Amino acid sequence: PKMKEDNCLQAALLCLGMLCYSHALSTQTLNHSRPSLHGHHEKGKEGQVLHRSKRGWVWNQFFVIEEYTGPDPVLVGRLHSDIDSGDGNIKYILSGEGAGIIFVIDDKSGNIHATKTLDREERAQYTLTAQAVDRNTNRPLEPPSEFIVKVQDINDNPPEFLHENYHANVPERSNVGTSVIQVTASDADDPTYGNSAKLVYSILEGQPYFSVEAQTGIIRTALPNMDREAKEEYHVVIQAKDMGGHMGGLSGTTKVTITLTDVNDNPPKFPQSVYQMSVSEAAVPGEEVGRVKAKDPDIGENGLVAYSIIDGDGMDMFEITTDYETQEGVVKLKKTLDYETKKSYSLKVEAANVHIDPKFISNGPFKDTVTVKIAVEDADEPPVFLKPSYIFEVQENAASGTVVGKVHAKDPDAANSAIRYSIDRHTDLERYFIINAEDGNIKTIKALDREEIAWHNISVFAVEVHKQHQEAKVPVAIKVVDVNDNAPKFAAAYEAFVCENARSNQQFITISADDKDDSANGPRFIFSLPPEIIHNPNFTLRDNRDNTASVLVRREGFSRQKQDLYLLPIVISDGGVPPLSSTNTLTIRVCGCDSSGSLLSCNAEAYILNAGLSTGALIAILACIVILLVIVVLFVTLKRQKKEPLIVFEEEDVRENIITYDDEGGGEEDTEAFDIATLQNPDGINGFIPRKDIKPEYQYLPRPGLRPAPNSVDVDDFINTRIQEADNDPTAPPYDSIQIYGYEGRGSVAGSLSSLESATTDSDLDYDYLQNWGPRFKKLADLYGSKDTFDDDS
Repeated sequence: PKMKEDNCLQAALLCLGMLCYSHALSTQTLNHSRPSLHGHHEKGKEGQVLHRSKRGWVWNQFFVIEEYTGPDPVLVGRLHSDIDSGDGNIKYILSGEGAGIIFVIDDKSGNIHATKTLDREERAQYTLTAQAVDRNTNRPLEPPSEFIVKVQDINDNPPEFLHENYHANVPERSNVGTSVIQVTASDADDPTYGNSAKLVYSILEGQPYFSVEAQTGIIRTALPNMDREAKEEYHVVIQAKDMGGHMGGLSGTTKVTITLTDVNDNPPKFPQSVYQMSVSEAAVPGEEVGRVKAKDPDIGENGLVAYSIIDGDGMDMFEITTDYETQEGVVKLKKTLDYETKKSYSLKVEAANVHIDPKFISNGPFKDTVTVKIAVEDADEPPVFLKPSYIFEVQENAASGTVVGKVHAKDPDAANSAIRYSIDRHTDLERYFIINAEDGNIKTIKALDREEIAWHNISVFAVEVHKQHQEAKVPVAIKVVDVNDNAPKFAAAYEAFVCENARSNQQFITISADDKDDSANGPRFIFSLPPEIIHNPNFTLRDNRDNTASVLVRREGFSRQKQDLYLLPIVISDGGVPPLSSTNTLTIRVCGCDSSGSLLSCNAEAYILNAGLSTGALIAILACIVILLVIVVLFVTLKRQKKEPLIVFEEEDVRENIITYDDEGGGEEDTEAFDIATLQNPDGINGFIPRKDIKPEYQYLPRPGLRPAPNSVDVDDFINTRIQEADNDPTAPPYDSIQIYGYEGRGSVAGSLSSLESATTDSDLDYDYLQNWGPRFKKLADLYGSKDTFDDDS
C-alpha cells in the first residue's frame, strides 16, 4: 500500500508539473497575443452612431536565445486572433526583417520559429509585422501589427584587449603603488544582461614586482627600490575574465613590457686611484697628454660627468676638458714645458655629475677624485731667440758696413751648443744686409733709400753648429730713417695762361709742391722768386703759407705780338734740416680772352698772319704757286712725247736666266747629299766651280766675225745675232752646271707604299674577281692575277 501511495504521489506531482508548464505556455501566448474585447463608439456627421472595433490583437516583444544549436527550429512564439474560431479560414502572414529567411510562421496555427542560428553580436533585434487575412479571399481581417524579436545574449565572446602587446616605462626606485599603465579589455556580449560582459583583471606573470587593479586594469609597482642597473626590463601577463571572474567565464590575456627608466642614483667612480702620464717638452700648447675616465652606471644625462683640476703644482701648465662622446677627461698641455726647469707635475682631478636629482642627494656625494702624475720627457729643442721679433732703425744713405742691430739665440738644451746665424735670402733678394754668423750682428751692404723702400722685413735663421736640422727663425723689421735728401718740386707739370687784358695784381694760377722725404723733412714749403728777378715787372709770387703759392699779374697790357710765352723761375724750399730747395720753371702763355676772361686763342702765329699780311704779299704767293704748277705740267707733257727706241741698246745687256734643277737625292739615309765634297762635278776637279746665281767676273771677248748688231729697225737680225752670241759664249747665262750625286742610299726603312709590287709578294688578297670586270680592267687583272697564273706564265 505504501508503494502504491508513492506511485500515486509521483503521478500527481507529474500531472501538477505538466499543468504548470501548460499554464505558463498559455500565459506567454496570451500575453503575446491577447484579444481585446473592448470597443469604442463614435458619432457620424448626421448623428448616426458609428462603431469602430479596436484591434483584436496586441503583440509584445518576443525573445529568442542566440547560438541555439539544437536539431529543431526554435519556437519564438505564437500569434492568435480572437476571431480565429479554429476552422482554418484565417491565414497568418509574417513580414519584415528576416521574415521567410530567418523567421517562418505557420499560417494556420500562428507559431513562429527561428530557422537559423542567431548571433546577438551581429544583430540584437528584428522588427516584424504580423497580419491575419481571410484564407480564401486574402481580405485583411485585422489591421497589421508590428512586434520585435530580441535576441537573448549568452556568454559566447571572450574578453579582448585593445592591443596584443603593451609597452610602458616607470622610473627606477619608484614607490610602491606607482601607476605604470592601464590596460583595457572589451567583451562583445551584452553588458545589460547577466554577467557575460562583467570583466575582472588579474596578473598571471610579473609578480611580485607589479600588481593590477581587478576592476580598472591599472598596473602598479609592487616592490620598492627596483634598480635599473640590476634589471632593466620586465615582462608582465595580464588576464581579463568575464562572468565577474567566476568559474566558467571566458578570458583573454595581453603582454606588457615594462622598462625601468634611469634616474641619477649612482655617483661616478674612478677605477684607479693614480694615473701615470708623460709628455715631451717639445709638445705645443693644446696637445693632448692623456685621458682619465670615471665610470657612472647611469645613462643619458644622468651619466654625464664633468672633469676639472682642483689642485696640484701643474694647474698652470695643464688643463682638462670633457669629451662628452666617450665621457673621458682629456688632459691637455696649457703652456710650453721645459725639461731643464721641471721634470714632473702632479694634478688632482675631480669627476662630478652634471645633473643631480634632489630625491637621491642622500646617496651622494656625486663626485670622485683621482691623482694624475705627469712626467716631462727631454727633447732636442731648436735654438730660441731672446725676442719673438726684432725692430731696428738705420738712416738712409748710411755707408756700407753700418751696423743695423744684433739678434741673439741660445740652445735651451743642457748641451748649450754653439749657434750660427744666417739671413733668409728669400726675404732679402736685393742683398741689402749681411749678418755675422758668429755674433748675429746685422750690417748694411749698400746704401738704403727710404723713398724706394721705407721698411725691410727680413728673416734670420739660427741653427745649432752640430745639429743642422735644429733651426729657429725670427722676423726682423728694419726701418730706414729719413734724411733730407730730396728737394721739393712742383706737384704737377704746371702751364699757366694769362689774358692779354688781365688786370694788375690779378691771380691766374695756384701752385703746390711735393717732397719725397718724410713729413719731418718736407712741409712746410716756402715759395719765392730768385733774387735776380725778384723785381720782375711782369709777374709776382705770393706764398699762401699752406704749402701753396699764388702767381699774380704785376702789370697790364700783355700782347701776343710782342711776346706770347714767359718762363717764370720759382724757388721752393722745404722744412728739413738742413733745408733743401729747388728752382722750378713755370711756363706762362699769353692768350686772347673775351671781356669775361674766357680764353679764345693762344696761337700767336695765326694772330700775326691775320693782322699783318698785306694784299700784295698774298698775290705774290699765289703767283709762285701758279708758276710751279705750269713747270710740272710741261715736264709731264715732254715726258709723254719722248719716243722710246725700237731696239735695245747694247749697254742694257738684257738677258734671260734659265736655271734647270735636274738633281736627284740619295734617299732618306742620304745625310750628306748636299755636301759639296761628295759632288762629282767635272769642273770641280780642277778646283773651279762656276756660280749659277751671279754673272762671271771676267769679260768674254767676242769671237771674230760676230759684231754687235747695228742699231737698225731689223729686229730679226738683231735677235739672231743675240742667239748666236749666247750659243757660243760659255760664260753667258744660263750658267749651267752638272752635279752628280754618287751616293744614293740604302733604301727606306718604311719600304714602298705602292700597290704595284703586290703581284710579286705573298699577299693573301685574292684579285681573281678582276677577270670578271671586262676588258677595261684587263690590265689590272694581269697585274693582280692569282699566283697560280703567274706560275703558269713563268
